[in-house]
Amino acid sequence: MKMTVGSGMAMAGALALLATLAGCGTTENNTSSASAKGTSNAKVIQAVGAENEYANVIQQIGGKYVSATGIMSDPSTDPHDYEASTKDAALVGNATLVVQNGVGYDDFMSKLESSSPNSKRAVIDVASALGYGKDTKNPHLWYQPDTMPKVAQLIADQLAKQDPSEKSYFDANVKKFDASLSTWKQEMDNIKSKYPNAGVAVTEPVADYWLQATGMDIKTPWSFQAAIMNGTDPSPQDVKTQEALFNNHQIKVFLYNQQAITDVTKKFLALAKQDHIPVVGVYETMPPNHTYQSWMEAETKALTAALENGTSTETIS
Repeated sequence: MKMTVGSGMAMAGALALLATLAGCGTTENNTSSASAKGTSNAKVIQAVGAENEYANVIQQIGGKYVSATGIMSDPSTDPHDYEASTKDAALVGNATLVVQNGVGYDDFMSKLESSSPNSKRAVIDVASALGYGKDTKNPHLWYQPDTMPKVAQLIADQLAKQDPSEKSYFDANVKKFDASLSTWKQEMDNIKSKYPNAGVAVTEPVADYWLQATGMDIKTPWSFQAAIMNGTDPSPQDVKTQEALFNNHQIKVFLYNQQAITDVTKKFLALAKQDHIPVVGVYETMPPNHTYQSWMEAETKALTAALENGTSTETIS
């Protein structure tokens, strides 16, 4: 996604206070986590995920030896409009591990990091680490099924450098994490087997990697998706093409980004309901009360229900 930082004044204020805030932070976690290492004063690794799905994976791998916080975490807001805050500046300033998506999605993180040099901080840029080029069109890498297992291992490697005595603990958690994805991947395989090349429409490419992995045929023109993703209006021709997909019942499901809502997307949500096309809501940040795994499973179950019996799941809870 082509991400804007929002108000320049808001970012400037955050960066101006960063040096002070970073110096005020502590590397201690709450007592219950610290006690796991044998003392209430034990230090734990402070970590930040630019998006809360990355923070969740950091926490799963680091367990009791890590305190991970997500910067972007509100599923009711549009990430396009995100503005960095002084709280974000403090979190980044204190962190010795940062995981960010890259490819332009969360460029504000680089600005926060450069304003607070920290020789102890490791930064994992997911896109760069996994070989995605700067010209990658779709930055929503967490929907790619192969992404998070690789990220989990990168996280474990960095945590082991900061706490070598717990390397086996971190590696064991990677194995647990990988195993916990089996249900999700089996559900995707089932969809691919039962509904090969089923036509779907989307508002933007947030879930395209996942849809492709399930064997769906994404019929929405890329130019339409890119326009919505980048906060512009699709061309009249693209709108007409999208309308035909609905009116001619060329699609089985409509995937609706609940965090990038415009007059155009609302129009197609109404059209889906009018034409009795099931709707599945998708998100850019992990919904509350979920892990990364349960979120992906919930989305996949919603897609299955839409394909099997026409059930809509507009929101994931």
